[in-house]
Amino acid sequence: MKRKVAAIDGSGRGLCIEEEVPDLGAGEVLVEVRASLISPGTELGGAKKMRAEPDPARKPRPFGYTNAGVVAEVGAGVEQYRPGQRVACMGGGYALHADWAVVPQNLCVPVPDGVGFDAAAAVHLAATGLHAVRRTAPLYGENGLVVGLGIVGQFAAQFAQLSGCHILGVDHYARRREMALSTGIEAVVDAGSEDPVERAGAFTAGYGMDFGIVAFGGEASDAFEGIYRSLKQAPDTHRMGRIVLVGGARVTHGFGSALGNVDVRSAARTGPGYHDEDYERGRDYPRVFVEWPTQRNLAECLRAMAAGKLQVEPLYTHRFSLDQVAAAVDVLVENPAEALGVLFKP
Repeated sequence: MKRKVAAIDGSGRGLCIEEEVPDLGAGEVLVEVRASLISPGTELGGAKKMRAEPDPARKPRPFGYTNAGVVAEVGAGVEQYRPGQRVACMGGGYALHADWAVVPQNLCVPVPDGVGFDAAAAVHLAATGLHAVRRTAPLYGENGLVVGLGIVGQFAAQFAQLSGCHILGVDHYARRREMALSTGIEAVVDAGSEDPVERAGAFTAGYGMDFGIVAFGGEASDAFEGIYRSLKQAPDTHRMGRIVLVGGARVTHGFGSALGNVDVRSAARTGPGYHDEDYERGRDYPRVFVEWPTQRNLAECLRAMAAGKLQVEPLYTHRFSLDQVAAAVDVLVENPAEALGVLFKP
């Protein structure tokens, strides 16, 4: 059976290709995809450079890692799902922008009543934001700074507030700041014209930030330094708090006395289990030791959507068919100030 798949060619342009649907293996499910969401940073981060320095010999590369659809068939050993069941799926190389996908069962999760395919398609990025917030170890009433209001940053800010924290979001793009406010984030800062450190002092009534999240990739030393200077300061002048980095951020900063008593933490993807093939295909971790593996984080994201707590639709700006891959890639690469959540509707 053939399927349509979104791909990026050697010139950084999107195109729709046709290929065979992978064979259904043990512990996997075949999904008829109804919606998929582009992750602009991870999936298209190199597209702009490729447009400036094209490589005509490079073969088109399928992309995508978060989608939702209906189970069509299950492989050997799959007992969690049945044909006709609605599921949200994740995973690079699995949950592609395609009309059919073969996905390991523990990288899928049932979609609850009241959650549409469009919202459920955000599950991988939502779980990435949730895991980042878990890494901050939030306490009710704490103050947090989220720098970068892309999709993951938006979800991280929402989950931090759902944990009872007060969140100040920072971004250069006005539309992203407006989106954050529309989903209930308490306050935002224009990174291009305002001083986040000064705003953080006023926002926290002088207490200082308890934690910060760097929610974008690339060079992030300035953002890291801004979070550091926003954190609580002890009488001995040392800063205290936690800084979490999610995504491919690069930071140069001194440690020891130059950083004070600040915990720097990395948040890797969606939580334990992703990229463990045995886990992905059905073997669970001991729940008493691994409380929040990937599949449980996925389920919590959908549960929050079903309860009306996690706002997804306000983050969507465009919808395209798979045949319109070129336009979808163009709008994200060429117009990031106006495009954020871009969906494919196979």
